[in-house]
Amino acid sequence: MLSFAMVYAGSFDGERFVAPRDYQSQFYQELKPISDTFQEEALKINGLDRTRLTQTGTDPSVAMDAAWDWIMTVSGGGKPVLVAYPLSFDWSWLHWYFVRFAKHGSPFGHSYCYDIKTAVAVKSRGMISESGRSRLPLHLRGDTAHTHHALADAIEQAEIFAKVFTWNMEIVPPNRDVPTRKSA
Repeated sequence: MLSFAMVYAGSFDGERFVAPRDYQSQFYQELKPISDTFQEEALKINGLDRTRLTQTGTDPSVAMDAAWDWIMTVSGGGKPVLVAYPLSFDWSWLHWYFVRFAKHGSPFGHSYCYDIKTAVAVKSRGMISESGRSRLPLHLRGDTAHTHHALADAIEQAEIFAKVFTWNMEIVPPNRDVPTRKSA
């Protein structure tokens, strides 16, 4: 992982979702590579200069501790949740880096995460294989272009999250009895 970004995407108390006014609460780091192994194709996509990052990139321990601190500050005592589209890609990298390099481990524990792609599939009653970002209806797309730059993509995902999370929102309040089916 050579760069990563996080953007505050809102809060949810179990009944009410509050989206941010803007997506200016953000964290971005470019990292010093931790090995000589890399995929040339990935560098072409993200546009990062790996040679430059060996000299100027932030040490992963410093970056992950700073990210942990930022997350704790932004979450204000709440339980932070990692949101991504698709979650599996970002989670695997970020979780491993937090566990490996941050003093306090992962601020998301081992499971505080939300997959936007799965939410799109569930809310649209579609298949996960047909719920990719390129197939999102226009009203759910972010206003920020997907550029493969970590910060721009994090902003775009935060915008999409707010739209998808509140799309057709039907919330069952906590501790409310939910009707059950009677067996025949």
